[in-house]
Amino acid sequence: MRHRPARTVRVLAAALASAAVTWSVRRRLGTAAPGGNERWTRVNHRGEAISLLEGPAVVAGLLTGAAVGCPDLATGAAAIIATAGGAGFGLVDDLAEGPWTRRKGLRGHLGALARGDLTTGGLKVVGISLSSVAAAALVTQRRAGRARWVGDVLVSGALIATSANLVNLLDLRPGRALKAATLVAAPLATGSSASAGLAAAALGACAAALPGDLTETDMLGDTGANALGALLGLAVVRRASRPVRLVVLAGLVGLTAASERVSFTTVIESTPGLREIDRWGRRA
Repeated sequence: MRHRPARTVRVLAAALASAAVTWSVRRRLGTAAPGGNERWTRVNHRGEAISLLEGPAVVAGLLTGAAVGCPDLATGAAAIIATAGGAGFGLVDDLAEGPWTRRKGLRGHLGALARGDLTTGGLKVVGISLSSVAAAALVTQRRAGRARWVGDVLVSGALIATSANLVNLLDLRPGRALKAATLVAAPLATGSSASAGLAAAALGACAAALPGDLTETDMLGDTGANALGALLGLAVVRRASRPVRLVVLAGLVGLTAASERVSFTTVIESTPGLREIDRWGRRA
């Protein structure tokens, strides 16, 4: 009981630090974008210009908030590896241009890899997978032999990587990925587990980025979405038991496989409740 106020303060501090850094970095990048603003400008679903600068700002907020909110060194190091891995390989995919980037979907990138054709998306799949496993290894305790430990690390690493990918898949309409991340992070930020500080960092970054996302001036891009998803995946790993992690992983894999055949936008627009949440705060 005596430690609860300290944990609460740490979680709140993580959220506030993440929000403040996300907001301030985005404001700074607006006047001093690396390589100029044009390098970070893309076209959204309406055919209008939109900035990818939200992504690096969110990454800065996530890293700061996680550092403030982590209760131990191993979790902090894992948070840095998972978040930076998602961000770094996502950034390559965001900024690279040319024929080697022209593949769509996980199946397309994996198919190219099988043929010896390394796309930026394929590089991202490999890189985020490796960083996710490395992060998982840092927070997985050796309790029942080496083989079981390796199995736990692979399950947790796959969960982190597929979480990173799923948030990226949702970043197709204003606010969608940030809303989904907030719904996942909110319950994880409660309680006394090691995941609370990580989830609070995600909540702070989402809150700071949401206004620009909803007004369609900004989007997460692969940089922000992969980083946000990876940190949320790590938060789940730190909170959930092995059976729960297996169930969550199965769900993430199922949704990823479904995305190759079904449009998430079509499903959301045709589902009451999801449709209203998705449209909240957006332009008509």
